[in-house]
Amino acid sequence: MTDVATTTATESIDEFAARGRAWLADNMPRVDPDNLPVALRAEQSSWDRAKELQKRLYEGGFAGLCFPREYGGQGLPLAYQKAFTAECRGYEMPLILNVPSLTICAATILDMGTEAQKRERISAAIRGDEILCQLLSEPSGGSDLAGVITRADRVGDKWIINGAKTWSTSAFAADYGLMLARTDWTVPKHQGLTMFLVPLNSPGITMRRIKEVNGNEEFCEEFFDGLELGDDAVVGEVNNGWEVASRQLHHERRAVGGGSEFASGTDSDNAEEMPPDHVAYAEVTGQGDDPAVQALAGRALVRRIVKNQLIDHVGSAIGNGSLPPNAGTLIRLFQAETTELEVDTALAIAGTAGVIDEGEELSGLLDSIGVRYLSRQTGSLGGGSSEMARNVIGERILGFPREFAADKGVPFNQVKRGRT
Repeated sequence: MTDVATTTATESIDEFAARGRAWLADNMPRVDPDNLPVALRAEQSSWDRAKELQKRLYEGGFAGLCFPREYGGQGLPLAYQKAFTAECRGYEMPLILNVPSLTICAATILDMGTEAQKRERISAAIRGDEILCQLLSEPSGGSDLAGVITRADRVGDKWIINGAKTWSTSAFAADYGLMLARTDWTVPKHQGLTMFLVPLNSPGITMRRIKEVNGNEEFCEEFFDGLELGDDAVVGEVNNGWEVASRQLHHERRAVGGGSEFASGTDSDNAEEMPPDHVAYAEVTGQGDDPAVQALAGRALVRRIVKNQLIDHVGSAIGNGSLPPNAGTLIRLFQAETTELEVDTALAIAGTAGVIDEGEELSGLLDSIGVRYLSRQTGSLGGGSSEMARNVIGERILGFPREFAADKGVPFNQVKRGRT
């Protein structure tokens, strides 16, 4: 690490931004902000490239700006990260490392991990040496995360893991995963869970890629057959994994919504995640002067602006305590609904050119709009479904009565599952 990292605490935000601007110009690849390179999450080469860029940031003292210094970060307030992010536009950045590695998993380890886990895993992620992922969802679990049936049995001084996980984002590229497993079946479902930090190259793990309807293979499923872990893999306390998972979900909802202080750069600077350019679509399809099309594009643009304002408002409110941490769910829900509106609007403007190849003049609309439409729902599922998000908002932010749960207080081994 250079001496640069030891001087930032005494700099004003403007001075820090100026130094970042100069460093970026000398060290990071320039790109056209309006024609960004695509970092495909399903391709190993994208992750290798991201790790290379992350190493550059770390060596220059601009990685992990809001993480504590003792764990490889810079220990700076969010305002410094925002200032650096503003300077990053026009440069290739390792954006795919934000979610889930840094903003979710590393942030959760920071809150709940042991000192050794923080020093080893967080610092490795910030350096660009390792990637972290989540191992939460299960084939039979749906949105009921507390209903996991992957089991961790204590045998001697080891934990033996058997079960399966699915929809694990980019797990094929990860080195470690945060995995929730059941360690006590005799207590209610939320009480018998433990979070483990799993080395993904361990014997006893079989991983397969999942092919989506749009042809993407970003997600994975994992099968655990006699995986052995030691006590050093436990995150938090044994049988208190729900507390860790709740914190993890808090970070996930903020990250998916775009409100995490641990994100470097912005998703809108990633060509794979960029919002549709409705005005350009209107022009190329000859509808630029159509008032109805202009109204559609304007509605989407206004929604995008409001989303960014909501991120700032909720982030500040959580920081000063006027809103609880669960308020990050507001960002997550609004982001999902905004994404759906943006994609739906783009397809409405593109018309048939978004679903069939209509020749060279309209080339690109099928790939940029039609194929993207196939995955429009992912934002409403990641981090829990939007229906679950509304429950969180109603019950934990607005104070509405909780929904009836037939399994509340019932030992998990007595809960009816499936058709039983």
